[in-house]
Amino acid sequence: MTRTTNARIAGFTFLFYIAVGILGMVLFNPAAGVEGTAAKLAAIAQHATDVRIGICLNLLCCFSALVLAVTLYRITRDEDPDLAMLGLTFRVGEGVIGAIFVFADLGLLWLATAAGANAPDPAAAQALGAFFFNVGGWSPTIGATFFAVGSTIFSYLLLRGRMVPVPLAWLGVLASILLVALLPAQLAGFVTGPILNFMWLPILVFELALALWLLIKGVAMPRRRLDESSKEIQAPPVES
Repeated sequence: MTRTTNARIAGFTFLFYIAVGILGMVLFNPAAGVEGTAAKLAAIAQHATDVRIGICLNLLCCFSALVLAVTLYRITRDEDPDLAMLGLTFRVGEGVIGAIFVFADLGLLWLATAAGANAPDPAAAQALGAFFFNVGGWSPTIGATFFAVGSTIFSYLLLRGRMVPVPLAWLGVLASILLVALLPAQLAGFVTGPILNFMWLPILVFELALALWLLIKGVAMPRRRLDESSKEIQAPPVES
């Protein structure tokens, strides 16, 4: 595919990823804010259809991460193929870790809806439920950390290659670095409170703006490729 096609696909996927991710969180929200494993499982059982839809949407988020990994790599590899490959690796890791999150959701849905001979005893259900809820809390943060590192690399390459407006690329770099700094601290329990919600606003603004830019304008040729083309044009012909 051409650079323009990859840019269009990336722009659409950014918007799709954001919309599906938000909708998936809303649909899985019945268990949020409920105290106690048994009460959370009961809330999931009452909204089992919404949870099933949310699981499908979370799986689509995993696919979106893989699509962005490939398209952003294709866009930025001419600027620095090694860094672009590293960025692709982190975005692929984001998608794979997101799939683990889906496994946790499926486990919780099974515990909440299992009946008869297939239902675990109450003590086992409590233990498994607590485990799956913890996995469901850890996996998004770990996956988001992989996302943040990949986003930092790709934003830097977009900035260095002047492939998108410089202020937009700088916003991506700084917003991504903010997440790289705070997400591991959140996972370790050093950072809590409202900052964990506000830290996502800069990257949300960046991805929405970048998505629209890629859809409407596409991406410019990397500065490195332009410099090489200019040297080839200016080079004198070799006499035989």
